Amino acid sequence: MLFSRKSLGVEISPTCIQFALLSGTQNSPRLERVASRPLSAGILRVSLREPNVLDTQLFSDRIREAHGLLLHRATRLSVALPDGVGRIMLMDIEGRFKNHSEGLDVIRWKLKKNLPIDIADTHLDYQLLKVRENGEMALLVALVSRNVISQYEELISVAGCVPAKIELNAFSLCRVFQQRLALLEDVLLVSYYDHSLAIMVFTEGVPEYLRVKELPGVSAVDSRVYMEINNSLLVYRERFPERMVQKVACIATPDVMVEFCDMVAEATSVVPLQLEAKSAVKPSDSAPADQQSIFPFTAAIGAALRSL
Repeated sequence: MLFSRKSLGVEISPTCIQFALLSGTQNSPRLERVASRPLSAGILRVSLREPNVLDTQLFSDRIREAHGLLLHRATRLSVALPDGVGRIMLMDIEGRFKNHSEGLDVIRWKLKKNLPIDIADTHLDYQLLKVRENGEMALLVALVSRNVISQYEELISVAGCVPAKIELNAFSLCRVFQQRLALLEDVLLVSYYDHSLAIMVFTEGVPEYLRVKELPGVSAVDSRVYMEINNSLLVYRERFPERMVQKVACIATPDVMVEFCDMVAEATSVVPLQLEAKSAVKPSDSAPADQQSIFPFTAAIGAALRSL
């Protein structure tokens, strides 16, 4: 594996910086090393509108320290940020776009009155998922404030690294398990990661319903999480009354995974499949191999996969 391609991913959260170094391919990734450094209270606060990093010097120092622990010279990073930093949504739009730029203009126009931030001051992108039978385009849309994203880019650069690609945790988590989800095709994915609940329904491998809810300080098995899952399923069933949820997959911390799956099973009447990062990568002798140790690096692994 000496000359194999390697990719660096980093997850940034209010409590820590997590790095993952991968080699191999997207279909057969190898976890080479992981490294982390804690962030003390007051260094970073997740916000949709305001710059997130409150102590810029300590933040850059922790990134530099964590990167140094990897013993890897490359500085090009794929970055995963907390879901609360931005917004992810599904949209249906009539007609076709002449080009990508026109699509961005149309989406901004449709969203300008429905978001708590100035749409003109956001970095926005979208992916065409499919064209429906009625001619409407089904789009996956993601956006984040330019002020927020610019601060992260600047401080990562100050730490001596290059933030080549940036995304939200929800995307990184899906990428870790994309092979498993592709085999399931029609599946409800329920994840609780870093106090963010994500509920996604895939039909023929394409997202059909998506909801992400930040729940700071709330346990994965708290009654509020159960209520949010139930409410989301109610909305989904009202929108797609012809659909029946028959396959369910879950992502949660190892210490509560069984309880979390039991809670999801009660809400869906389906026994969920447990998705574990340890089954998605092959660890090297220098990397952890058990789920308890690998789980905190799941989003960083997903970010690294983006450039592998």
